[in-house]
Amino acid sequence: MKIRINLDETLEEDEVVINCRNIDPQILAIQKKVSDIIGRGQNFVLYKDDKEFYVPLDQILFFETSSDGISAHTGDNMFQTKYRLYELEEMLPGNFIRVSKSTILNTSKIYSLTKNITSTSVVQFDNSVKEVYVSRSYYKALKIKLEERYSYER
Repeated sequence: MKIRINLDETLEEDEVVINCRNIDPQILAIQKKVSDIIGRGQNFVLYKDDKEFYVPLDQILFFETSSDGISAHTGDNMFQTKYRLYELEEMLPGNFIRVSKSTILNTSKIYSLTKNITSTSVVQFDNSVKEVYVSRSYYKALKIKLEERYSYER
């Protein structure tokens, strides 16, 4: 595999292009990592009452369905978003993963994961008292994502 950087001062916006013969797991992994890096500094439009807030994605702990719609939780606040969970799942970077039918969480903010064999497991976050429950059917995917993250960061 070759890596090449082309400088073009006439571009209005930086662009990353992957040229490949076919899409294999390695190409998908590269695409996901680039998306993650780009998404780190990204702000997300959220709402609270009549105000619009621009919250950095890396401050969001999790999204969940509530009686008011879809809520976005930070360490000390809760906002609303106009997106549906399935839309968020498609647009969020790879460090966000669905852990139940009603929740998507930010794996980079996980402090602990308590496994419960008979029912849902519990995720706790850095510098927050908030918790999220992981259903059994999503637990394995979360563990794989955390192991990938751990091996990548080493």
